[in-house]
Amino acid sequence: MPFDAGESRVHYARVTQKPRQNQLDHRDIDPAALAIVNNLQSRGFTAYLVGGCVRDLLLGKHPKDFDIATTAMPQQIRRAIPNAFIIGKRFRLVLVKRGAVQYEVATFRREARPDENIEELPAGDNIFGTPQEDAKRRDFTINALFYDPVASQLIDYAEGLADLEAGIIRMIGDPNTRLIEDPIRIMRGIRLAHMIRFRLEPELKAAMGRHAEELKKTALPRRREEILKFLRLDDPSLAFLTAFDLGVLDPVTPTLNRLLAQPDKAEIFVRHLAAFHDHELSTPNELFAGLMLAFLLTESAGELVTTEKSELRARDIMEHPVLHPMMHNELGMFKSEQMVFAKAVQLLALLKKRREFEKRGERRRVAVVANEAFPLALKLAERIHWLSPNDLHFWREIGKLRQPKPNKYRRRRHRRPPSPPPHNSPKSTS
Repeated sequence: MPFDAGESRVHYARVTQKPRQNQLDHRDIDPAALAIVNNLQSRGFTAYLVGGCVRDLLLGKHPKDFDIATTAMPQQIRRAIPNAFIIGKRFRLVLVKRGAVQYEVATFRREARPDENIEELPAGDNIFGTPQEDAKRRDFTINALFYDPVASQLIDYAEGLADLEAGIIRMIGDPNTRLIEDPIRIMRGIRLAHMIRFRLEPELKAAMGRHAEELKKTALPRRREEILKFLRLDDPSLAFLTAFDLGVLDPVTPTLNRLLAQPDKAEIFVRHLAAFHDHELSTPNELFAGLMLAFLLTESAGELVTTEKSELRARDIMEHPVLHPMMHNELGMFKSEQMVFAKAVQLLALLKKRREFEKRGERRRVAVVANEAFPLALKLAERIHWLSPNDLHFWREIGKLRQPKPNKYRRRRHRRPPSPPPHNSPKSTS
């Protein structure tokens, strides 16, 4: 069928029988993901690798996750693949477990058509469709590429390959409509641009700033996850600075936005945040703690943790009129994460007092080392060069002696020794 200028290219596929081998290396395809695709295809279903894993393979990167899309329905997927479980309510998909690794297998979706009765359709995003329709509903063109690893076919319904080669992040469809539809795409686009070092397409970039206020309508847990993904980037500060420049940061975290609006403080914050750029800091606890400590050191010029007379207690941080609302209302940190960070800041001052620590009684020394925030405090101290090499070695050795706290709710079972038989029992006579 020839291309009609009045139709969208989204409806037509460009199939490459043999992708350029210098870009897509089959050795980087996860064997378990390949087996899942092969299994579904052998049963007559269409099945492809989709999204970010295809994009990364084409960029010569080893994908972190492998997602699969298929024409098979969730129940059919579950019956066809061992160790498969249907999850989700709004968006039902199948989770396949292979050891410690999980693979998401989703049925191709489509948007509801104008002539359809919404009340008669399945709830949420469970309107199933064709691969072409599924590609059209995805966010960015470079994330809408499909790959058939069995036939070695690259399927491109959204002109994503051209954007991939040009290094452009472009929205599928009208950016204004798609960003209002799901404003979290604004943060995703910024993160993706810095993750793969692509530039935002000008129309998309303008729409991000235009609709930034829509982010206030999104759920805090979703914004929290995107902030954590910012913090996992090679240079998180660049993503935050881009968000600030586009006017996107203020609706998400106005406190951090006010700091970055001051050039001198912005420079200090970026320098402190760079200290926590380390893949060893990977848990939400550690990532949020690095961000918050960079903010705290910038705003206080280090005084709140360096001046012994004004040491911050954990309670002070939890009740602080700026820090606590930022953690709770803007970053979406859990209460446990806030408390561990607060305790870690309090411990930073103690780590400076090694001599005083050594003079304490054994019970008080054990209490310090057994504190749940001690490992985090030690990591933070190392990143900001808080201690001398000698003191850092001392605390590391002390940390090795940490013992897990006993579970006070676990009842210990005591076995009673067998009672000796009474003297008048038959067993007691010879």
